[in-house]
Amino acid sequence: MLTQKSSPAGAAPQAASAGADPDSAAQPPAPRDLGSTICYFEGDFVPMRDAKVSIMTHAFMYGTATFEGIRAYWNADQGKLYGLRIREHVERIRQSCRILLMQNVPSVDDLTRLILETVTRNGFREDAYIRPSFYKSTKAIGVRLHDLENELYIIAIPFGNYVDTESGIRVMTSTWRRNPDEVLPARGKIVGGYVNMAFQKSEAELNGYDEAVVLTADGHVNEASAANLFIVRDGVALTPPVNDDLLEGVTRKALLELLANERIPVEIRSIDRSELYVADEMFLCGTGVQISPVVEIDHRPIGSGAIGPIGRLVRDRYFDAVRGRLPAYRHWLTEIEPA
Repeated sequence: MLTQKSSPAGAAPQAASAGADPDSAAQPPAPRDLGSTICYFEGDFVPMRDAKVSIMTHAFMYGTATFEGIRAYWNADQGKLYGLRIREHVERIRQSCRILLMQNVPSVDDLTRLILETVTRNGFREDAYIRPSFYKSTKAIGVRLHDLENELYIIAIPFGNYVDTESGIRVMTSTWRRNPDEVLPARGKIVGGYVNMAFQKSEAELNGYDEAVVLTADGHVNEASAANLFIVRDGVALTPPVNDDLLEGVTRKALLELLANERIPVEIRSIDRSELYVADEMFLCGTGVQISPVVEIDHRPIGSGAIGPIGRLVRDRYFDAVRGRLPAYRHWLTEIEPA
C-alpha cells in the first residue's frame, strides 16, 4: 500500500524527504498529467483517462481483486531505470489469483513483459510505482468468487518517498487487530482486506504518528499497516514468521538476504508487544516504506531514540542496491529499456 499527502487533481505525487538516498533527492521532473499516462487495461495499452469500469463491476462492489505494488528506481548517474524484484512480485500476484479462484492468468514471463512494456511506454526518468491488478470484472450483484470473469490492468506513475528514512519515523500500536488467515488470507494481497489496514493507518496519522504496528488476535506483533517489521536485540535481528498472519513480503525476503550477507544473525519467531519497548532498534520494510527505521513507539524511544547502526546499515545498503550501485544485488533488478 502507498500512502502519500494529497496532490492536486491530475498531478503526479511529489517526492518527499529523500533520506539517505541521494538519487531521490534530485529535483523531481515537473508533474505530468496522469490522464495521459499509458496503462495496460483489459488487453490494450491506453491513456489512463480511457481506462474505465462500470460501477457494477464485481471488484468495485465487493473488493474482489488482488494487486502488487512494485517500485522502479532511477539512477541519474547511469541514466537507467531499474525495476525491483519484478518476477517475485509477479509470482506472488499469481498465487493471490489462485486464492481468489481467478483463471486464465498470464504466465510469469508474459505478465512480466506486460509490466515492462507499460513502464517503457511512459519513458520515466524518475522513480516510479507500478501496480498490476487482477479484478473480478463481471457486472453482477452477489457475494462470491466463482463463476466470475477477471481482467487485468497495469498502471505506472511517478512516485518518490513518503516517509522520513533519514531521521526515522514514529509509530503507535493500533487498536485494530490484523484479520487472521482463516478470516481473510494474509498471504494474498486482496483489495478488500486493505480496509483493515486503512483503519490502522488512519488511526496512526490522526494521532500524530507515521505508522501503526499491528497485533494478531492472540497478541503477537504482526507487522505495520502494510509493511513487514524487524527489531534488533543484542545484535540479533528478529522478525515474525509468516504463519503469524502476515504477508510474505518481497522486500522482507530481500532484507533477509541483505542481513545474511552482512553477517547479522536473524531469528524468525513471534514477537510480543512489550518486546518492542525493550528493542535496541526497529525498522519497517516494504515496497511503500522501503527501509524505514523507527525511533519511537507509543511515546517510548526505541533504543537511544535515534537510528541504530544496523538500521542505518541495511537502509543505506538497500538504497545502493536498488539503484544498481552494488553488483552483488544486480539479480534483484530488471533494467527497463527507454521508450
